[in-house]
Amino acid sequence: MDVNQDYLMVSLKLLGSLALLMFGMKTMSDALQKMAGPQLRHILGAMTTNRLTGILTGIFVTAAVQSSTATTVMTVSFVNAGLLTLAQAISVIMGANIGTTLTAWIMSAGFSFNITNFVYPAFVIGIILIYSKKHRFGGDFLYGIAFMFLGLGTLRQTGIDMNLGQNQAILDFFSHFDPHSFLTTIIFLLIGGVLTMCVQSSAAVMAITMILCSSGVLPIYQGIALVMGENIGTTVTSNIVAMSANTQARRAAFAHMFFNLFGVFWILIIFRPFIDMVCGIVGYDVTMTKETVGQTAFLANAAKLSFVLATFHTVFNLTNTCILVWFIPQIERLCCWVIKQKESKQDEDSRLIYISRGIMRTPEISVLQAQKEITLFAKRIQRMYAMVMDLSEEKDESKFKEIYSRVEKYEGISDNMEIEIARYLEQVSDAHLSDDTKGKIRRMLRSISEIESIGDACYNLARTLHRKHDSKKEFTERQHSQLKRMMQLTDDALTQMNVVMNGRKEEQNMKETERIENEINELRTILKEQNIQDVNNHQYDYSIGTIYIDLINECEKLGDYVVNVMEARLGK
Repeated sequence: MDVNQDYLMVSLKLLGSLALLMFGMKTMSDALQKMAGPQLRHILGAMTTNRLTGILTGIFVTAAVQSSTATTVMTVSFVNAGLLTLAQAISVIMGANIGTTLTAWIMSAGFSFNITNFVYPAFVIGIILIYSKKHRFGGDFLYGIAFMFLGLGTLRQTGIDMNLGQNQAILDFFSHFDPHSFLTTIIFLLIGGVLTMCVQSSAAVMAITMILCSSGVLPIYQGIALVMGENIGTTVTSNIVAMSANTQARRAAFAHMFFNLFGVFWILIIFRPFIDMVCGIVGYDVTMTKETVGQTAFLANAAKLSFVLATFHTVFNLTNTCILVWFIPQIERLCCWVIKQKESKQDEDSRLIYISRGIMRTPEISVLQAQKEITLFAKRIQRMYAMVMDLSEEKDESKFKEIYSRVEKYEGISDNMEIEIARYLEQVSDAHLSDDTKGKIRRMLRSISEIESIGDACYNLARTLHRKHDSKKEFTERQHSQLKRMMQLTDDALTQMNVVMNGRKEEQNMKETERIENEINELRTILKEQNIQDVNNHQYDYSIGTIYIDLINECEKLGDYVVNVMEARLGK
């Protein structure tokens, strides 16, 4: 019974330390994203077609957030949003695979010596920073590092306590596999892939591999087969994420899988020579056995295996990138051939394209995608207003009905876009965010509300024009001319709004919008007074005068909504 209890406690300690490791990495990653959110957004948003730039960006972002999955998911999201081309995404994914090797080096350092004694000062400093509001994200980052190293230290000690090298049952299990058999390599490769798919963390599987190898239980060849399986298993996440995304995003996810599958393919061809080369770099003796040198020397040699695994991971991804970077156009064509473009019967205007429910979100990065969607929303609203302008000039009965029907459809689209973007922002805001990002989300919610109000104003203008059309009455030449002038000013305001929405807010101002708004207000006042005089002078009857002034007032209201959108965008 005591033996069973010991096994239970060791198993719980093993699982707990793995959970601590994963929690520490997530905490550290989230804190880094909060501290560098705007910078990461600008880096990913300003990607160029240069292959080297894409690779370096992938390395930098992955090394920063300590998660290749996060980077590849972001990349797939950006392709889905149209912010990156497929060729750009492929280079970023290559860089992400190199950047993720830093995790293996951190873990190998944690397995080489007892680091737990150094984590407690980090906890003390971290809690002080967390309670000082100004530096709380720095405190979260320190906490994340401390938890990660505490998890690694506990894993290392658990591996020692388990005394795996002396456990006959485990030794017998691994002895059933012929270390020289190609089939054994394939089996362990599949095991690594399945484990990574199940736990959704290549870091956790890497930690288990390091424990088994450094204790002398698992030969290095099988350990590296597990690592290769992890490389394939981790691509499943981005492919699952992309399933409900657009065609380009699915192609980017497939490119990630192809990159790792191709690497595994050529490694299997030169498997043992390549591993022997890596072992030579680290100084690990692959020929040493327990029987020939004794337990102490064997375990001392085995202790180097964590560095062998980290070195292999780095050399493998670097070599694979150096091979494939010259074939990005060919990989792009392959992805397009494998994943065909589906013909969509859905109206492009009726759906969101920059954000998608199927895409996993990294909160600090999601703000850029939401801003792009809001920018598109503003463009669609101006398109709706252009239809209203066409409606005001249209005399043909069938064409009038066709345009009016289109305006009605756009009213439904604008309502739907407001709800969908707001829902997306609410989901993003559920995460722990920096104050800067919270402020951006508040301004975005205000923006979409005001843009939707512009849509309502457009629909009100269309309905008023429909009322005029049904009345069979016409405006006088002067009314028509003045209304056209007012509508053109309103269109100018919308154009300026879209200029500001598309640019960086630091480079924009309200001067032009305020000038147009003042001109609209002055014209509205003049036309209202003139309308009263014209009705009194029997230039036209009261009913057509009411329709005319309703259109003028609605244009002025629309101008006010434009100002509100601009103020929200510029943080006024």
